[in-house]
Amino acid sequence: MSETNCKDEEDTFPLHECVFGGDVRKLSSLLRTNDVTKKDKHGNTALHLAVMLGRKDCVQLLLAHGAPVKVKNLAGWSPLAEAISYGDRQSISSLVRKLKQQAREQMELRRPDLIRALEQIQDFYMELKWDFHSWVPLVSRILPSDICKIYKSGSRIRLDTTLVDFTDMKWERGDLSFIFQGDRPTSESLTVLDNKAKVYQKVRYEETENEIEDEVDILMSSDILAAQMSTKGILFSRAQSGWIFREDRKETVAGIYKSDVYTITGLVLESRKRREHLSTDDLQKNKAIIESWTRGNTQNLDTNGEPVRRASLNPPPETGVDWNVYISSPPGEYPSLGRELVYKESSRNFRATLAMSDDFPLSVDMLLNVLEVIAPFKHFAKLRQFIAMKLPKGFPVKIDIPILPTVTAKITFQSFEFRDNNPPHLFVVPEDFVEDPLRFPDL
Repeated sequence: MSETNCKDEEDTFPLHECVFGGDVRKLSSLLRTNDVTKKDKHGNTALHLAVMLGRKDCVQLLLAHGAPVKVKNLAGWSPLAEAISYGDRQSISSLVRKLKQQAREQMELRRPDLIRALEQIQDFYMELKWDFHSWVPLVSRILPSDICKIYKSGSRIRLDTTLVDFTDMKWERGDLSFIFQGDRPTSESLTVLDNKAKVYQKVRYEETENEIEDEVDILMSSDILAAQMSTKGILFSRAQSGWIFREDRKETVAGIYKSDVYTITGLVLESRKRREHLSTDDLQKNKAIIESWTRGNTQNLDTNGEPVRRASLNPPPETGVDWNVYISSPPGEYPSLGRELVYKESSRNFRATLAMSDDFPLSVDMLLNVLEVIAPFKHFAKLRQFIAMKLPKGFPVKIDIPILPTVTAKITFQSFEFRDNNPPHLFVVPEDFVEDPLRFPDL
């Protein structure tokens, strides 16, 4: 690359170049007139570079100006992932706080449109059946099923379910209700009821300081994970039936909805793990700690009962890579700026079926709005992500979707009716329920 062209590219990314040079004063000045969200040719924002290079003052300054934390570079890594790799605890804590703040702000921006959309949908009652299965025989044998009941009235939604949470090998059953009250202030709009214990918990929008630090401990002690469902090569083709005379397969779902059945191919679950920030000793110790966390003991306490916080790592050696070398490299192929990556990749192809019906009364857009409300339940978030893809014509009355690398779910919309008489008491907390702010620690 010629010196002139290189200079042109330098001028294109002044924030990035400032971070490389560690020039905080100039960065502060440039932030008044430059886009803090801009990516360079490698997909990195200025915040990516600041955490990779250990420019702590730059990190704080960029966060103060709203640098996005969730954005990913060409390699698929976020600034938070790179901060964990570098290992500076203060920077990781700052990024976690900002990530949660930005998520709240995005939800607040979306909220008025969501409420309006819900109010425009006629009130209804709907049932979804979840059947979980796995290609691992022993896992498949113990996986649960669940019938979720959803009631909608105005801007209020109630979801009744018996499945609290699950992993590959264990799940928690219960009798739960999730209530969204769109006419209440944000801090009071989401509530989860444990109907057996007669307790409820408001879904909090802000974490305590201890919860933030607990999360930082977990992040610093665990693999850096990146998992995504790749739909680049996805194909929907009409499923066929018949041995000799082949014809497009049709199915009546739940005895009501006449459907065209499609085969889904090209759906790939890609996952990557990084662990350059973990020593061999870490890996052995952390296995026991993480097992303790999964049992609900989120803090490692010293003899005085105080949390033992994970310390910052020693900075990685200086690489000597300068701005010219970095920006002159082919896209995504720049030299390492921090620790040498230690990672492995895996992918799994999913083949699934999908039944689309024109008879279902709800539209896909309406369903997406409903699912956005109940997205704190992880498996519903996965369902929303799948339905947001460009599906064939109709409504997806039966779907196979991957939930975990070893677990898929078959979701069937088995009942739906518009109702204008859903009882008001369904959408409020019963008077004899007691608040328990710690009943659902993940919410």
